[in-house]
Amino acid sequence: MVIAFLPGLLTGLSLIIAIGAQNAFVIRQGLAKSHVLLVVVICAASDALLIFLGTGGLGAVIQSQPRALEIIRWFGVAYLTFFGLNTLRKVFRPGALSIEGETSISRKAAIASVLGFTFLNPHVYLDTVILLGSISNQFHSDRWYFALGAAIGSILWFSALGFGARAASRFMTKPIFWKVLDYIIANVMFAVAIFLIFYDFKA
Repeated sequence: MVIAFLPGLLTGLSLIIAIGAQNAFVIRQGLAKSHVLLVVVICAASDALLIFLGTGGLGAVIQSQPRALEIIRWFGVAYLTFFGLNTLRKVFRPGALSIEGETSISRKAAIASVLGFTFLNPHVYLDTVILLGSISNQFHSDRWYFALGAAIGSILWFSALGFGARAASRFMTKPIFWKVLDYIIANVMFAVAIFLIFYDFKA
């Protein structure tokens, strides 16, 4: 059990620590103190679902349907570009941002955004369903312990990211901070969109 659980935990953490679109959104919601628990739960639950589906064999199905990843790729590119442009527009909008004001979004918008960043990114499927699913099955009868470890890694990471950012938000109240943050997040979205355009999912 431990031999499978610890590699799962460490592998899961290593794959999600990179700051991508999903992580950037969690950080912003944490700093804005906006629906933090909801966003963290959705991110962790989504990762856990995909990891367990991959362990159960979904990875082989996805690899046999390359067109599915292509469809998700272009939806993801469009979604990230749209979100990036909207975020960039706030940077150049006259007037100051405040934690109580424009940094907060509605509950529905938060849910839609985090689901989009999760399920419209084909790289998520490669990491969780295909890669983690393939590694987990090398542990044979202990593969579900590996999957559990990877899922707990997601829970720990997103909780630390979201609630850590919320705790730090009291030190970041100046309007210029939010403009800089949105500028960085917009560029993260554009970078991920460009990455998705040129990434070879067949490799």
